[in-house]
Amino acid sequence: MKLTWYGHSAFKVELKSSVILIDPFFNGNPAFDGQSIEDAASGCTHIVLTHGHGDHMGDTLELARAYDAMVIANFDLCMWLQSKGLEKFDPTNTGGTVEHGDFSVTYVNAVHSSAHLTEDGVSHCLGNANGVVLKAEGEPILYHMGDTDIFGDMALINEIHHPQVGLVPIGDRFTMGVEVAAMACKRFFQFDAVIPCHYGSFPIIAETADAFVDAMAGQQVLVAKVGETFEI
Repeated sequence: MKLTWYGHSAFKVELKSSVILIDPFFNGNPAFDGQSIEDAASGCTHIVLTHGHGDHMGDTLELARAYDAMVIANFDLCMWLQSKGLEKFDPTNTGGTVEHGDFSVTYVNAVHSSAHLTEDGVSHCLGNANGVVLKAEGEPILYHMGDTDIFGDMALINEIHHPQVGLVPIGDRFTMGVEVAAMACKRFFQFDAVIPCHYGSFPIIAETADAFVDAMAGQQVLVAKVGETFEI
């Protein structure tokens, strides 16, 4: 499995025959500034969305059209995207699993909101926020937490899915901060690797992952550079 972080919560996951973008927020993402959308989205076959906020839904519509990519999201978000012209999508919801060739995605709880404010000032409820568990044969099990606070049922997510790699929001204000994020990782999971995200983009959230690395007390934390690809 190859993994690339593009700032905020945007990731690319490259498998044997699938290239998955998770929360592809490129345009308007200060951390992505100077990077190439074409390079980031190259080969994209699927787009997986954790929830409907603009800093996660991002460039989904444009990328789905450009790459004929399958969009996987909760039902409400899929229906809203369909109303905006999306043609290729696979709706699911909390607790559900969908299979796509060489991988599956299971939607799990997250403690957050999910709505979209349109240019005319109307707020559209786009279902619940989620985390996603991605499984592929012969690859480590990946858990993108989405935007969330800590919650006790993370223990059940670990018991059911046994994730080995955690993509963990640490930025505070809209998600867990560094101390609580470290508590979630250490109390509920046995990750082989933790990759912090949802920081270093906007000035009102954490600027670096340094304090998170300290709070993890020597456990395996991979602090990615924007645009850096590494093997998991």
